[in-house]
Amino acid sequence: MSSQPHPPAESAAAPRCYRHRDRETWVSCTRCGRPICPDCLRPAAVGFQCPECVAEGRVSTRQARTPYGGRVVERTGLVTMIVAVLNVAAYLATAATSPGGFARNYDAALFNRLELVPILVARSEEYGRLIGAAFLHFGPVHLLVNMIALAVVGPPLERVFGHWRFAALYLISALGGSVAVYLLDRPFSAVAGASGAIYGLFAATVVVLRKLGLDSRAMIVVIVFNFALSVSLPGISLLGHLGGFIAGGLTALALVYAPPNPSRTSAQILALGGLLAVLVGLVVYRTSVLVAG
Repeated sequence: MSSQPHPPAESAAAPRCYRHRDRETWVSCTRCGRPICPDCLRPAAVGFQCPECVAEGRVSTRQARTPYGGRVVERTGLVTMIVAVLNVAAYLATAATSPGGFARNYDAALFNRLELVPILVARSEEYGRLIGAAFLHFGPVHLLVNMIALAVVGPPLERVFGHWRFAALYLISALGGSVAVYLLDRPFSAVAGASGAIYGLFAATVVVLRKLGLDSRAMIVVIVFNFALSVSLPGISLLGHLGGFIAGGLTALALVYAPPNPSRTSAQILALGGLLAVLVGLVVYRTSVLVAG
């Protein structure tokens, strides 16, 4: 028997780019396997892909959902960053306009217009203070502590819930802290800070960890330690922390335990709307008491 020798590898015809038929290439898309030339290479998580596969991947990512109905997005932590920027911007604005500078930014006129003083909210109907106060801080240390906590717990929760659900969680937690102060604190007390919202994120983290069957003991230790500081250190609003913690926990329960079916989003919106209605009702009640008094 005889056999013909195999042609050398270099004599084999090179594949041609499926988008540019006049260009030879030995590179293929890692997703669809079609040959692509250098002009068509698009970096992907593994290797390179063709433009069509990259576009399809982006569409599928936008359509994907988190376990609790949120849309999976490439930019995680976007709302967290926006919230942090707003807090820092509020601090810089008050520091720049305060006679006391950065150390005494709470002397600024803007700070005085937004800090939570229950009697001013009731008698002047300045309800914007209930949210505005959550973006103010008494000095740089107060701001730094809250922003570090936000950076730790914010992005993981935002990845779990998606953008708008996380935003709702943060704002309802902030409002819950302010409502607790408004309802139960002294009429002339002055409160500010993102701590109520942060404590709401703490509570939500425990809810999510428990739902996923993960160990939540470390988070519980952090929460207990922070509440101990709230009780032992002067000048800290325990009511604001408790209110934010309860509001955040209830919000997380509504988001996590909504029925996993096509009506989940509607059920979540209805539950959050009910929680918001309760908070508004408490504000209306407290306003009537303060005005009558």
